[in-house]
Amino acid sequence: MAEISALGYVGFGVSNLDKWEVFATDILGMQVGRRDATSMTLRMDEYQQRFFLEQNPVDDIIAAGWEFTSEQELEEYVAELRGKDVQLQPLTAEQCALRHIEKGYRCADPNGFDHEFFFGHGVALLRDQFRSSVLKGGFVTGNLGVGHILPFANRGNGPETVDFYKNVLKFRVSDYIRQEVQPGMMVEATFFHTRTGRHHSIATAEAPTAKVLNHFMVQVEEMDDVGLAYDRAVKAGIPIVLELGHHPNDKMFSFYAQTPSGFNFEMGWGGIVIDEDDWEVRTYHQMSDWGHKRNLVPPPETEEHPLS
Repeated sequence: MAEISALGYVGFGVSNLDKWEVFATDILGMQVGRRDATSMTLRMDEYQQRFFLEQNPVDDIIAAGWEFTSEQELEEYVAELRGKDVQLQPLTAEQCALRHIEKGYRCADPNGFDHEFFFGHGVALLRDQFRSSVLKGGFVTGNLGVGHILPFANRGNGPETVDFYKNVLKFRVSDYIRQEVQPGMMVEATFFHTRTGRHHSIATAEAPTAKVLNHFMVQVEEMDDVGLAYDRAVKAGIPIVLELGHHPNDKMFSFYAQTPSGFNFEMGWGGIVIDEDDWEVRTYHQMSDWGHKRNLVPPPETEEHPLS
């Protein structure tokens, strides 16, 4: 049966492309692939783009691009979704060109952004190999994809969102975290992986929030690059949301800080890859087993979130 391989790219609508260019290159260590007056692409590896940004006042996620290894597998998956009454639209030739893909389709998430399904990613020329101006090593991508995203489910929409990810899009459940973050306030998060096994490529939790996206995560090859990025963020005056710490489920050492659009990013090292033959779905009762001290820096005009 056809199945998603990995999170191939992510799209954001952002209000300030100039701030994002400086942030993505000087703090995260990405490379600009293409830039014009209304859009920008960002590179992390040999792919021509891993993130695309469009001038848009929403300052939120607009698309998650899920990769397939062949056109046949993509078409089988699309046919299966249509059999589940999912409303799919083909991406236009212009949209495919902007995403550097051969073919794609999209459908709506229950929470206000698009899932895009594609095959045939564009690879940069050898002379244009990825170069970071600040990283000691590189990003962990390859068949594991970009990293992960955590979109929030709208209030009351949590069960529908989990069902959509699990039973419609066919993400595999990795594990759960249920934690009482404040007296009487329980956060329940579900983590999902794809066929290639990054611990989670998408996770979700129900929360009252002005933005859909809580955070995206990128993983680096060298632990030092997490600390160096943390130092760069502090020096640049970027609000640190969660200090350096460690997650018990995916074993990621990381920190969280705020992007120019108000949602967060996580930079991590050491995340596990799931072996389906030796994996047990568990429920954890803490988001972090050490560190990740919270700093009270909610984005302007949004509510403080219990989960990052």
